[in-house]
Amino acid sequence: MTEAGVGETFQRETKHRRDRLVGRSMDWDKRPETYKTYPDRAKMKLPERRRSIVPFDQTLRSRKSVRDFEMEPLALEDLAYLLWASTGITRRERGYEFRTAPSAGALYPIETYVAVNNVQGVPPGIYHYSIADHSLELVRKGVLGNEVARAALDQDMCARAPVVFIWTAVFERCRWKYGERAYRYVYLDAGHVAQNLALAAVSLELGSCQMAAAYDDEVNELLGVDGGEESALYMSVVGRPWNSIKS
Repeated sequence: MTEAGVGETFQRETKHRRDRLVGRSMDWDKRPETYKTYPDRAKMKLPERRRSIVPFDQTLRSRKSVRDFEMEPLALEDLAYLLWASTGITRRERGYEFRTAPSAGALYPIETYVAVNNVQGVPPGIYHYSIADHSLELVRKGVLGNEVARAALDQDMCARAPVVFIWTAVFERCRWKYGERAYRYVYLDAGHVAQNLALAAVSLELGSCQMAAAYDDEVNELLGVDGGEESALYMSVVGRPWNSIKS
């Protein structure tokens, strides 16, 4: 019998059983903050979200991975809609703010960053999406498309696409309640957010391609996160599919 690998051991040790639930006794005094903010960074308020223009059934049927994009810039209104649709606030009830994507325990460990290459009215750079006030916070200035592409296993589409979404997890937000089982939920949460983005892009007649292939620590360095308490998980490029304007 071969020795179990890390993944197999994790799967076994984080199973719920009737005689053992994997989790923690929650210490409410140590509950992590729900939102990450950059209070000392330049902030750009995003416009009101744009309505989608493709029926939902057609959106589902049309979703596919798109890796080649037109050179035209992405409209700021479209970026705003994509950010809201993927993980924005939909309602406020009993002191909680619920979002477009489900999250285990409504703990929302996923943070969204965007590497802007070509968006109308937004200087190139890496930004953090401030969900609470629907705005962008500048993390790093400059044309960084080639660096993002290198960190994403040299996938050139990250340099050519108008914008690259990068999702991280602040693990303690979920670990605080669920212990080691939290990692299962964190990855599921990232998938929910990414699927929302993929469908929202199609609804605007845009395309996207999701990717988990990356040099983790290189992406973390680009974002300025430590790779331990917060680490990159998932990425997506977005833009207008190549030749769609001419067809």
